[in-house]
Amino acid sequence: MEIVVVDGQGGGIGKNIVQVLKEKHPEYVIIGVGTNSIATGQLKKGGADIIATGENAVVYNVSHASIVVGPIGIAFANSMYGEITPKMASAISESEAHKFLIPVSKCSAQIVGVAQKSISEYIDDLVNMIEKLNK
Repeated sequence: MEIVVVDGQGGGIGKNIVQVLKEKHPEYVIIGVGTNSIATGQLKKGGADIIATGENAVVYNVSHASIVVGPIGIAFANSMYGEITPKMASAISESEAHKFLIPVSKCSAQIVGVAQKSISEYIDDLVNMIEKLNK
């Protein structure tokens, strides 16, 4: 199974996602795609099998993925201080992959009814959801 983890800014959330997924499921192929080189570097440090950077990398990889994961901002054009281009957001939204988005309070979008949790608690939830998808 190919999982594309998309992140921007400093790449901390993506790095944590990759680390936990690789610890629990080393068999997963994880492609880390950063909107910038710093984020991509963090995804690599987290243990991503393959890394890539930039708009075309996001567009290409999410179109071939089984699962797309990242902070909620990856689905909104011009979020992350403009790092998520309209083309990236569109590709993520239109991808037929299962999408798992981590709610982050720094994003201008909030999901009603979502409990306030730490990022690590959301990542644990994410892993459980992916495991259930594969059963």
